[in-house]
Amino acid sequence: MKPFIYLFLVFIAGVLSAQTLQVKDLSCEHKVNPVGIDVRQPRLSWKLNSDTRNTIQDSYEIRVATKQDFSAQSLVWSSGKVKSSESILQIYKGKATESGKRYYWQVRVWDTNNKESAWSETAFWEMGILLPTEWKAKWIAPGMPSDTLKASPASLARKEFTLNKPIASAKVYVTAYGMYELYLNGQRVGQDLLTPGWTSYNSRLQYQVYDVTEQVRQGKNAVGAMIGDGWYRGTIGFDNSWNFYGNQLALLCQLQIRYQDGSQAIVGTDETWKSTQDSPVRSSEIYNGEVYDARMEKKGWDVVGFNDKSWHKVRLVTHTFSNLIGSAGVPVRKIQEIKPTKIFRTPEGILVADMGQNMVGWIKLKVSGSAGTKVVLRHSEILDKKGNFYTANLRQAKQRIEYILKGEGEETFEPHFTFQGFRFVAIEGFPGEIKPENLTGIVIHSDMKPIGTFECSNALVNQLQHNIQWGQKGNFVDVPTDCPQRDERLGWTGDAQVFCRTAGFNMDVAAFFTKWMRDVAADQYSDGGVPFVIPDVLKKVMKGTSAGWGDVALITPYTLYQIYGDKQMLEVQYPSMKAYVEYIHSKAGKSNIWRGGSVFGDWLFYRPGINSHPEPDGYTNNDYIATAFYAYSTHLLKETAHILGKQEDESQYAKLFEQIRETFIKEYVTPAGRIASDSQTAYVLALMFNLLPADLKPMATQHLVDDIKSRRNHLSTGFLGTPYLCHVLSDNGHTEVGYDLLLQESYPSWLYPVKMGATTIWERWDGMKPDSTFQDEGMNSFNHYAYGAIGDWMYRVVAGIEVGKPGYKHILIQPQLPSDDRLTYAKASVNSPYGEIMSGWEQKNGQLKVTITIPANTTATIRLPRSNASDIKENGQALTAANKSAKMDKDTTVIEVGSGQYIFDYPLK
Repeated sequence: MKPFIYLFLVFIAGVLSAQTLQVKDLSCEHKVNPVGIDVRQPRLSWKLNSDTRNTIQDSYEIRVATKQDFSAQSLVWSSGKVKSSESILQIYKGKATESGKRYYWQVRVWDTNNKESAWSETAFWEMGILLPTEWKAKWIAPGMPSDTLKASPASLARKEFTLNKPIASAKVYVTAYGMYELYLNGQRVGQDLLTPGWTSYNSRLQYQVYDVTEQVRQGKNAVGAMIGDGWYRGTIGFDNSWNFYGNQLALLCQLQIRYQDGSQAIVGTDETWKSTQDSPVRSSEIYNGEVYDARMEKKGWDVVGFNDKSWHKVRLVTHTFSNLIGSAGVPVRKIQEIKPTKIFRTPEGILVADMGQNMVGWIKLKVSGSAGTKVVLRHSEILDKKGNFYTANLRQAKQRIEYILKGEGEETFEPHFTFQGFRFVAIEGFPGEIKPENLTGIVIHSDMKPIGTFECSNALVNQLQHNIQWGQKGNFVDVPTDCPQRDERLGWTGDAQVFCRTAGFNMDVAAFFTKWMRDVAADQYSDGGVPFVIPDVLKKVMKGTSAGWGDVALITPYTLYQIYGDKQMLEVQYPSMKAYVEYIHSKAGKSNIWRGGSVFGDWLFYRPGINSHPEPDGYTNNDYIATAFYAYSTHLLKETAHILGKQEDESQYAKLFEQIRETFIKEYVTPAGRIASDSQTAYVLALMFNLLPADLKPMATQHLVDDIKSRRNHLSTGFLGTPYLCHVLSDNGHTEVGYDLLLQESYPSWLYPVKMGATTIWERWDGMKPDSTFQDEGMNSFNHYAYGAIGDWMYRVVAGIEVGKPGYKHILIQPQLPSDDRLTYAKASVNSPYGEIMSGWEQKNGQLKVTITIPANTTATIRLPRSNASDIKENGQALTAANKSAKMDKDTTVIEVGSGQYIFDYPLK
């Protein structure tokens, strides 16, 4: 070989070798390149990519600059080489961050083999407005008197302005009391929907930041906003109330211009703006839909030269700037489009389009016709037994879109400040023949990144997983709502806490829940109680706290800490967590029994029909439930105090938990392990919350199993017992019974709705009865995610992916198989804070194949069930030769591994 060829090959080999360790997926405060954050010391995360097994980060270096070239003059912080394996949520410790400034950052790492990565690709974050005094714009309200009517027209507001120098950059900071859409020179600003989002407005009002450099120009410009009622002023809550937060819409908009010569200018809302309610949006409400008269469109209202002489001057209004926060959550956006699968007429003659999927969003309508023609779209989740359009379960929510044509060729329409939950669309007044191309379903939800997959050999279970994910999509619309269709759509705390672990498998919900949990704390009562819904719009009609609902204050942040390793969430939420436990303590007193603490009990537990075979229902005593959750939240508070180093609190709440536990045993547990209420949920809570002495756990578990068997392998649990049911069984040696429940196809079960054609999770086990009639129309949602919490068990037990240390720094892979071939394979993946974890197994002809991926910078304990270490082959080699850590635990082989891909084959015992 010629010398230069040899040297070239050596060089290429060196380059390729260096590339085996890479830094990827940079994020800041759980977001990719966030703009407008107000965390003064942001936390930075990254992942490693390596094709070498057992890769662990030994050290890292972060550099941050105000310019992308990272020149010495622009450098604001270098961490130096930090010896640490931590790669998530590392705190920026450089110069104080400044409002509106963009910071670029990179990271490089060294592994434990002293291999060095290249600098990562450049990421950035941009600060929002950090001080209230930096808001130079003024709050404005439409010039008309405060509205006293429901369903008001949307307001339009506008201003023309001149920029007299070449522009380097332009950003706009904008928010509203109500909802807004912002326009610059005839173009919509940004892609976010339902802005500024729903928060506890008096305490926390989000603003959005958009880069509009490409939309402004030197010379004359025009800015305009459409402002609608939204959650702020529209109809909200059970009693069809409106103006909950206020009766006057308001807008705050601050456009900041930086010229090429370095000078700056601000164009903000002030008394020179003009407004009108003479808009085409005649009404637009969350529950009731939108009325849009295209004949009233103001052509060119958002461009230079529009004649606004008939418009009113806006009024300046007094609102604080101290509650303004950068967008902490995830924006709601258009995520996907679906087309009708069928257009038909019902037996009653109504023209209906079937979208094939219960979805949340709206219909994009394309239509041609004469001016004044009215097209009405009504929305429904389901058809009745006879195949007719069914809306009784919507209660007072109209879910109605009315579009009046302007008569100018093909017209395309999408609503503005509303959304619907539906599968079926009834169409009235459509001119001519309607075709699938006239209707497009626009699916909207908070733009959370999908991170998890689950699949198995049972098609019904796969459809269940589909339904769980679509239930999450439809109900994670800025807040975790209970349902997206009827006159409710509220952030029920109980639903959120039972589902948050499953939610974290399906999607990245870190930022979503960070925002919402701070509203939990903001709306918490002064005595420490937690409202039923957050934001709390029921306090006028349903003020109170309920066990299993208020406990969201502890269960959700603690769960998110396990998933994401976010210790700061615990620090921020700790006062709220402690206040809630102290609230219960004040109610329970020395008795340690929280009497009257459960308002909702085990919500929607199984109740047998009047004419069914004789069997008990699933009722669980309410005080029992309240006391069990009192103990559990006290335990979580003790654990959190330990994590945060609060030793006095840890000791105090450890003692309190033991006191509650002792009382619980005396009050509710017999020496034979039988529990008061004798319901499935009663046993589940006692076992899950560690409220039983060790010697009684097997007996209590057997009582639970006996109850399930007596019901022919059916559950009888409600919202509070169901999420833990299968976990309690698998944790206590009865995984097989968990599979009996998961794979049960008849009512009540998870697969019963699937067999009845569900495409989302139902609120009730029997929302549609076996004879295709409906349950109580007053409360019968067909898109309600709470019972979808079984997804957690599917990921953690069936596929076996479990947290070993917070954030998945250490991973447990421990699939539990059925004893027979009811499932022949299962596989799942989750993109954790450190990278993708995958666990899958397949059994065939008495052999088991287990395929596992462990991401770089983590370790794992793998438990291979029904195995003998001497029979296992790992990637074709005998396990005992390939891995010296292998040991036996009964019929399970336990192996300690580092990162990499692993394939194990062995005969099943």
